[in-house]
Amino acid sequence: MEKQQLALIIPAAGKGERLGGEVPKPYIKIAGKTVLEHTLSRFREVSGLGEVIVSTSQEYVGLTEDILNNVFPGLKCSVVEGGAERQDSIRNALEQISDKTGLIAVHDAVRPFVKKEEIENCIEEASRSGGAVLAIPARDTIKIARPSLEVEETPDRKKLWQAQTPQIFWAALLREAYQYAKEHKILGSDDSSLVERTGGKVVLVEGSSENFKITHPHDLNVARYLITQGVV
Repeated sequence: MEKQQLALIIPAAGKGERLGGEVPKPYIKIAGKTVLEHTLSRFREVSGLGEVIVSTSQEYVGLTEDILNNVFPGLKCSVVEGGAERQDSIRNALEQISDKTGLIAVHDAVRPFVKKEEIENCIEEASRSGGAVLAIPARDTIKIARPSLEVEETPDRKKLWQAQTPQIFWAALLREAYQYAKEHKILGSDDSSLVERTGGKVVLVEGSSENFKITHPHDLNVARYLITQGVV
């Protein structure tokens, strides 16, 4: 199968209130580098990567440009201002992607441990199917609850997967999904949910628990340990 040019979008405009600090999560430093830089570095050797777009808040535009130039010298990179919601930030980034791009990957700025082979497996599946999402099987029993917290249902755990990123799609399919969401005022929980709304096919690609998202202080402590000890 012929390789298509890949564009990478990284939404990095979050404020990181759950960590309780003033510095947004992507810009917290671990071992002398920001979390964003650690994350971007995971894509440096990915075959077919043609451009990278990061959406961020206005005060971090300059720093983000410096990070991109350091991680991807010579590659087409750009920084756009983020929006009120993650979805708005990605939409702003989509407007910057060139027409040469065949596939678009969206990856969380604070998932710095995704493996190159996981990214490439996801690319291969997206090339075949139109959409692919890294995910891991649910380990715990999941409960669906009413507003009163009374248990309403216990779904079959064998059917449940925890979605991760990257989430990779044919460029036309993702653009169509975002246009549809804008016209119908839909706010999705992730990019896959928007593509699903338009009838697009999305296939899960099994990832690993190491590809976790830095959300809470405990996650940050684990990330610091893994990076400083060179574990991953």
